Amino acid sequence: MNYRTIRSLKGKKLRKGIFYGHAIPYLEDIEIKGRFIVIEGPDASGRSTQIELLSSKLEADGHAVLNAGLRRSELIGQGILEAKRNFVLGRKTISLFYAADFADQLENKIIPGLRAGYIVLSDRYIYTLMAREAVRGISSSWSRNLYGFALRPDIVFYLDVDPNELVHRVFKKNSYLDYYESGTDLRLSDNMLESFVMYQKLLRKEFNRMQKRYNIISINGNRSISEINEDLQKRIDAYLQNLQNY
Repeated sequence: MNYRTIRSLKGKKLRKGIFYGHAIPYLEDIEIKGRFIVIEGPDASGRSTQIELLSSKLEADGHAVLNAGLRRSELIGQGILEAKRNFVLGRKTISLFYAADFADQLENKIIPGLRAGYIVLSDRYIYTLMAREAVRGISSSWSRNLYGFALRPDIVFYLDVDPNELVHRVFKKNSYLDYYESGTDLRLSDNMLESFVMYQKLLRKEFNRMQKRYNIISINGNRSISEINEDLQKRIDAYLQNLQNY
């Protein structure tokens, strides 16, 4: 979706065209006033830090900001943790848990925030879920249908970090490697460190494939926090200024 299309939606009612597929029926005719920005990227890429910095800057500029993200639903969040601990569950079953979490947040947090005029900053969105599913052998068409009720964000950024750099960041952050973020369930390698790098390369490849379809803006995430933040803020400021000038 280009800036001209986005500008035309300002203060308008939601229509099916700004959902990826079939909208939730009673949400097709509501008024939207806010802006929806997504920050994607692998674990330890700095998404949460950037969202915190962006939130502070936007609030200082007079914008009301609301944060969202994966696995934050009070209804489903805990269930996802339990599902991931139960290694006998199928891959599509876990995907359905995440879809339920996402649907709850979309209906009860993201869209209400946009209706109220907030800038909603989301720490990951459906793209991470679809990339994970693709790497695990789930068809892209199945995933697209599953998340067809998702609202199209105004801007999507992807923090692109070299998998070898990610290893150092993960150990600095957690001192251990996560089972799923290392792709251990895929049996890519007997060495968990090697499996992590291989899995992250596969995810990165999927994001490259999705970039054009979903208008994902790739951001060099190998730089310092301040350099990345300056880049993101310039792009967001330019977008918001463009809206004001319209």
